[in-house]
Amino acid sequence: MLVELSVVEQRYHAVMEVLSAGAPVTEVAERYGVSRKTVHAWILRYRKEGLPGLTDRSHRPHRHPWQLSADVEAQVCQLRRSHPRWGPRRLVYELGRAGLDPVPSLSTVYRVLTRHQLVCAAVRKRRRQDYRRWQRPAPMQLWQMDIMGSVMLADGRECKLISGIDDHSRYCVIATVVSRATSRAVCAAFVAALESYGVPEEVLTDNGIQFTGKYLRPRPTEVLFDKICRHNGIGHLLTKIRSPTTTGKIERWHQSIQTDLLDDHGPFTDLHHAREVVEAWRVEYNTVRPHQALDMATPAARFRPVPVDQRASLPLWRPPELVVLAPPTPPSAEPSPVSPAHPLSPEHTVASPHPGAPEPRGHREAIEVDRVVPASGNLGVGGQQFWLGRPRAGQSVRLWMDTTTVHLSQHGQHLKTLPSRLTSLDLDRLRAQGARPAGLPPARPAAAYLASGAPIELYRTVNHSGTVSLGGRVVSVGAQWAGRRLTLRLEHDLAHVILNDALVRTLAFPLAAHHRVRLQGAYCAGPWPAVDRRPVRVQRRVSARGSTQIIGQRVQVGLRHAGRIVTLEVGETVLQVLDERDDLITTVPRTSSKEVKRHKAYGHTVRSTPG
Repeated sequence: MLVELSVVEQRYHAVMEVLSAGAPVTEVAERYGVSRKTVHAWILRYRKEGLPGLTDRSHRPHRHPWQLSADVEAQVCQLRRSHPRWGPRRLVYELGRAGLDPVPSLSTVYRVLTRHQLVCAAVRKRRRQDYRRWQRPAPMQLWQMDIMGSVMLADGRECKLISGIDDHSRYCVIATVVSRATSRAVCAAFVAALESYGVPEEVLTDNGIQFTGKYLRPRPTEVLFDKICRHNGIGHLLTKIRSPTTTGKIERWHQSIQTDLLDDHGPFTDLHHAREVVEAWRVEYNTVRPHQALDMATPAARFRPVPVDQRASLPLWRPPELVVLAPPTPPSAEPSPVSPAHPLSPEHTVASPHPGAPEPRGHREAIEVDRVVPASGNLGVGGQQFWLGRPRAGQSVRLWMDTTTVHLSQHGQHLKTLPSRLTSLDLDRLRAQGARPAGLPPARPAAAYLASGAPIELYRTVNHSGTVSLGGRVVSVGAQWAGRRLTLRLEHDLAHVILNDALVRTLAFPLAAHHRVRLQGAYCAGPWPAVDRRPVRVQRRVSARGSTQIIGQRVQVGLRHAGRIVTLEVGETVLQVLDERDDLITTVPRTSSKEVKRHKAYGHTVRSTPG
């Protein structure tokens, strides 16, 4: 019976032939098809280790001159554990900056991280040969701007971050936290950056209403941001609709601040605290943090602002309605390229330029007209409608108008501010009709006045569910007024609802001072207008027993009206029941002090009754 010997058994027989039988090594090597050196190695290993020494061994060298030392490997792992978001490129950069020589390669660091399970090994994708990273060849040629959320405060509010970076250097030129990303706040942050770094050649944004009025209806309108770009010679580029990859650099910056700061920091104490922390992170990002797309250079190393002498030859145009205020002081670690001459604060804007400064260019474009409010309360000027309410019918109001904003005032008191839908042709037509050049826009109600609890009025449109939004709260005024425009008068802790010169409802509505300051469209309320305090009219279905119920009070109407819909007028002292022809059926005294909660009757089936 033939048996195949293993490799170890064959080596053992060869060693025994030499040691026991005394066969020459040359003959044994020739018979087994190996060299004499191999046979001598088998004999040496057998004498030292016995039979286990004849097994196969690894050919791996015991040491290598380029092998990473244990100390460096431990340093790589420690850096990774301290900074979980650092990849091989950042780790190699930090090791080199720490003075390590020689610096390990990227593949070596990656294998160390994989071996210690600090990263998950993944299949590498094949690099696209047709991929090209596009960027402008020099700084200040293109800025990218956008707005992001996720800046949370301790009271649960979500603030917005207005951001902007230079396309070539990735230098962050705008990082302003605001409570609401209104058009005025965005423009104030943009003008502040222009003051600090100079005017870029172009700016790239998405199609948000803060940046462009291209898609406004019923017709496109030049918004304030477009006007700033036009007056300062900045080309405004827009992305395609639903194409966020066009502004990929600013979107990637949003990811960086989200993962490096917002996710780890948690809610901020207040808005001022959020601004300070974000500004400190912006300074570190610009001057300390290396950027992989820039070959590990900092954005400040590649950014060059417009020199100051060139700015003096081309003065910056500022909107007349934005006042110049100082932003939070940046940390001293940032080498500010230029000291801001007039930085803007997007949260505080009033219509007041510098004392002694030349009249802004926008004032020469604005006009002022005086008009008398018609009996309907809806004033039309230049093709645009302005609702002022019937209580102001017959009164004269002044309109400050340009292509972006319309301010309405009366006797020097600001009433409201609205977006302008007028074009330059409309303004020229009004000038030909006698409109005069405008001065400064009327001053808005001071924050101290709004916070004091003094009477104020606002206009609101009732939505389909019968509610309006006021100070971040929903106020129910009645589904029967859906789609109607009404006046809300806030006085003390009450909200009076006025519709068509009639007081239709009074609600308990306490509003904190900081919420009153933020009310949109609020204006100082004068004395009570001559409103008609009419009784509230509601509808109810008469039951089979001839009665109905309203404000918790049962009213007997009569069996002859069972199943029909009747109208009830809820007065201060009496309740009047009317039929479908508004003929009086009965009058009963009011015994309940509850408010009307429901104005319409439920579904019903009208039936005919005898008599």
